[in-house]
Amino acid sequence: MGLERVLLIRHGQTDWNVQGRWQGDLPVGLNAEGYEQARSLAQHLRVRPIRTIVSSDLPRALDTAAALGTVLGIPANPDIRLREFAMGVFQGNTRPEIEARYAAEWAAFRADYWDYVIPGGESRRDLQNRVFAAWEELVATAPGPEAALVSHGGSIRVLLMRLFLNDDQVQHTHIDNTSVTTVEKTETGWQLAELNRVDHLGPALDEEGEASA
Repeated sequence: MGLERVLLIRHGQTDWNVQGRWQGDLPVGLNAEGYEQARSLAQHLRVRPIRTIVSSDLPRALDTAAALGTVLGIPANPDIRLREFAMGVFQGNTRPEIEARYAAEWAAFRADYWDYVIPGGESRRDLQNRVFAAWEELVATAPGPEAALVSHGGSIRVLLMRLFLNDDQVQHTHIDNTSVTTVEKTETGWQLAELNRVDHLGPALDEEGEASA
């Protein structure tokens, strides 16, 4: 059976999410709430016909994917291309700290959304290209009917922006911890079926922006 749906899943909560601290590609792990969110997600998806799980290799994503894999009885396969935005000198700081410590870099980052390369990091276009390459491999090789891709808020956002260029909803929706975004295959290509669903959780706990992902 061919692949019909891909579930794009953000990792569970971390302490840095709560603090508004930008994690980027640092190996920050889940906090207690994040592990509970991952377990709730796994139980919520336990009856879905997921045959493949791919995940960022960063601990907060891979541990979220592993919780799902344990319930489904399939491995979570790490892929370095699904890591979060490599944010270089910005990582480990809150937004006010970045604005104070790296004023020039912050202004340049704001002025050139896609192509500014953060010192010690990458550009959003670099991020989008590598995540999209992982997506293309997944949809070309994964058995159906469903696959799960576990990643990060920034990574999922730029992937959706590549897949659905003119979707205003994609441009303005924050990707919450352990949210599920469903992409379905149609005769004319991939379409966005559900965006940022958190049915398995109570009220959203993470109010941070994309860069805290």
